[in-house]
Amino acid sequence: MELATALTGHTVRADIRQIGINPNHWYAVGWARDVKQGQVIPVQIWQQEIALYRDTSGQLHALCDRCPHRGVELHRGKVNGNHLICRYHGWEFNGQGDCVQIPYWPPQQKLPCVQVRPYPVQEKYGLIWVFPGDPSLANDRQLPEIPEFSEPGWLMVPVSVHFQAHFTICNENTMDVFHGILHQGLQGWFNPVLISLQETETSVWAEYQVSYQGRLASWLGLSDRPHQTTTRSIRIEYRYPHYRTHIPGISALYLMRLPIGLTDSRSYALFFFKVRLPAFLRRWLQPGLQWLLKRFVLLRFVNQDKEMVESEQRTHLAHPGGQRYVEVNPAIIALQRLMMRQYKQVEQGGSSPATRRHKIPGRFVPATERTSSD
Repeated sequence: MELATALTGHTVRADIRQIGINPNHWYAVGWARDVKQGQVIPVQIWQQEIALYRDTSGQLHALCDRCPHRGVELHRGKVNGNHLICRYHGWEFNGQGDCVQIPYWPPQQKLPCVQVRPYPVQEKYGLIWVFPGDPSLANDRQLPEIPEFSEPGWLMVPVSVHFQAHFTICNENTMDVFHGILHQGLQGWFNPVLISLQETETSVWAEYQVSYQGRLASWLGLSDRPHQTTTRSIRIEYRYPHYRTHIPGISALYLMRLPIGLTDSRSYALFFFKVRLPAFLRRWLQPGLQWLLKRFVLLRFVNQDKEMVESEQRTHLAHPGGQRYVEVNPAIIALQRLMMRQYKQVEQGGSSPATRRHKIPGRFVPATERTSSD
């Protein structure tokens, strides 16, 4: 649906900073390179604690980070083959969450029927993805398509950032091109104009015209000459729960948001820049270019955004419901509608019985309560 692009005042809904997520999507939880064989780490997706481990054959597994025996965090345990062993009493679980060994259990006696909740997990684009919702829906939900990842001529720079802020504040920052004034000291963009806005049940697409000038903009291909102003179109696509931003033929950004808690979020971003160099030279220069772009360009922009996002969160906590804020960008209002709509799908019973049955992750699942989907 095409929406009006005129800037008009809207009151920001106070409850938007309290909503949760729709768990029936894939969420990036970390870089694949950071989890070695035989290693187990803790991750969290919207207040669900998960023990993520890579077995000795390299396969990833994700289990609720709570032993059903005494509630000890399973990420404190160790990997044994393709199993995870609780550090406290040595209870051993396979990748499907079944208890397969208790070291002091009588060998002739059947093991107790307990299970740790398993989560669908996969590895793609150098990221680890976990599906925290109804596991029967995991195969029907697609990861973002990132064609630049395998196309020649693109330089990829991975960046991750932790925000002490609710994920809706972070998402609004990404959709909001009107904050270019924040980055003017870094030769950011200016004179933004919203020229197109579309909304569907699962996405918001906004197209802006923005202007660039300066040596940095020229070096990145955004401006034709350092002292010449160049106006370009930038498209921002939010397909719940992730972003794609691109300037055709110049750059692209894929931003995977990880909501952790009410005041805790993380972003895993893949920046792509078109590098017009011979392939052998690009491969040779790639490590240095990645480091330079990340250290002296991208993190400088991101840190300015981080400062503003966390300031907004602190103000919200200090004055809950005590201030009415006004937003003039219709793309932000459309984004808020979408995030609220996705949340209400779950709150209004859009999840399946399997999801509701596992609402308390990792709890004891008696045999009488199990179904074939467990």
